[in-house]
Amino acid sequence: MALNGKTAVVTGAAMGIGRSIAELLLQNGAKVAILDMNEAAGQSLVETLNKEHGPDRVLFLLCNVESGEEIKAAFQKTVETFGGIDILVNNAGIFNEIMWEKTIGINLAGCIRGAYLVIEHMNKLTGGRGGVIVNVASIAGIGLLSCCPVYTATKHGVVGFTRAFAAASVASGYGIRMNALCPGFAQTDLFSSVQSRLGQFSNLAGANQELIEKLGVLTSAEVVQGFLELVTDETKNGQALIVLPKEKKYATFPVSPTD
Repeated sequence: MALNGKTAVVTGAAMGIGRSIAELLLQNGAKVAILDMNEAAGQSLVETLNKEHGPDRVLFLLCNVESGEEIKAAFQKTVETFGGIDILVNNAGIFNEIMWEKTIGINLAGCIRGAYLVIEHMNKLTGGRGGVIVNVASIAGIGLLSCCPVYTATKHGVVGFTRAFAAASVASGYGIRMNALCPGFAQTDLFSSVQSRLGQFSNLAGANQELIEKLGVLTSAEVVQGFLELVTDETKNGQALIVLPKEKKYATFPVSPTD
């Protein structure tokens, strides 16, 4: 998919990886709706992006991905403003083993909720023009992080949902691709607050730090190059792309019992 002229919605886009993805999309000619709960950061970002890329190409919408009504309204406003939706990036996420139910609600349920609601606008069977969804998961969705079982579970869920949805979309003729981006440790606000939010397994903070030192830390620029591959390469569907500081590779999975 060529990005020029396309419309994208990015959740959790006021800062961090989401912001970098929004910037990359704009640099490649797309129009972008930025969804986030941080209104001050979101409005400030829009002002910055308007100066860099010109007016009428970026929109900020206050949105909590735990609310189906707010997501639905944000999608509708995007369609009214830009004429449709071609790309959805489910990026919104938190790391909090203490508030584990909220972690599930945002990381996994928020991803599913966004995907199911955007079908209304993308589905070729109902007049949509198709599109692509990229779910931002983690290496914790492929392997495991013993210090954070709930975060690991949510990201495994995102990867599993991605693979099953992609297959279902093909079988149903929706014309919607879906892929998962699985970065390693990235230098973001979420990353910097990990140690204080481990909860029950805070005793494993040292082991987590050892893993960080072993794998290294990604910049947002390195992460978004993986995103660009997943969104533009139309042969990629149901894929999970692992992005580490020195390599990118696609995850391989055991053969499905239904194959």
